[in-house]
Amino acid sequence: MKKWVKWLSLGLVAALMIPLAACGGSTSKSDEKKKLVIYTGRDKNVVNTVISKFKQKYPDIEVEALTMGAQEILERVRGEKANPQADFWWGAPQTTLMTAAEEGLLESYKPGFADKIPANYKDAQHRWVGEMLLPEVIMYNSKALKKEEAPQDWDQLLDPKFKDKIVIRGVMQSGTMRMIYSSMIYRLGADQPQKGYEWLKKLDANTKEYTPNPTSLYLKLTRQEGTVSVWNLQDIMIQKELKKMPVDFIYPKSGAPILVDGVGIVKGAKNADAAKKFYEFLFEEQTASELSKKFYQIPTRTDLKKPDWLAGTELKPLNIDWAVMAKKEKEWMQYWDANIKNKGKK
Repeated sequence: MKKWVKWLSLGLVAALMIPLAACGGSTSKSDEKKKLVIYTGRDKNVVNTVISKFKQKYPDIEVEALTMGAQEILERVRGEKANPQADFWWGAPQTTLMTAAEEGLLESYKPGFADKIPANYKDAQHRWVGEMLLPEVIMYNSKALKKEEAPQDWDQLLDPKFKDKIVIRGVMQSGTMRMIYSSMIYRLGADQPQKGYEWLKKLDANTKEYTPNPTSLYLKLTRQEGTVSVWNLQDIMIQKELKKMPVDFIYPKSGAPILVDGVGIVKGAKNADAAKKFYEFLFEEQTASELSKKFYQIPTRTDLKKPDWLAGTELKPLNIDWAVMAKKEKEWMQYWDANIKNKGKK
């Protein structure tokens, strides 16, 4: 009798523990947050705003964003190919994304908004898509120089009066700068880059310093350690209007390289579902319109109107074959780094 009672008691305890254990495991799993890791070259104000709104819509997704230059992102994603650490790549010139796609670093995914993006602003295999148009222009300190005193076109950057007045964001680490410099070579003859190299050597002679990051570039311009630079229109407008820095831009008379700056999902992303949600959210009409109005983005979506702040500025493009640029950029920039950088003054 005692044995029977003992076995009955043990059986009841075991029976009670099974649902409790199951319940406990289920709760732990449901409470576990999903994760999304983003590598981005975007301005921190843009990043913080978008991620904050994304988290409101998807509170179950924990987002980690690491900011670095587009070229740095490419090299990092390359190095992590066997074991991807990022899920979403937010911000890079189309040439950089074209290279990444050809190297098998980006996942093919056709987002719901794909038909609203022109064919020349996206990859035919849906490995990347352009988020915004990014004209590359001349930047100057608006306290040190009047608008008419700043260089009005690319060749005026070589004028001796701007010697030691030019500061440049470190070229090799920056997708933006690599594209500007490659565009200068292309416009003078892609088949014979020597003319472009000579042009960059003269620019190097006028360049006082290459800064390690954009923040340092803005500070040096603000302190008038330099008064002229080249950079992208969106970031200049953010520094001017949101941060009240004394900077402004000249849209070059001969035209500007207009980059398609885009995004993509990293191949083999561990959190691909979260990456797709962020992808779609980033291009929603409300998100894209807000970024256009508040953060001076020029959206690639054809159904969105031209932003008011761009009124009066003609987006005259330099005629560039971006497929050629994607193919030649690495070669050209390696030559510049080895043979031109800091050698123009000698």
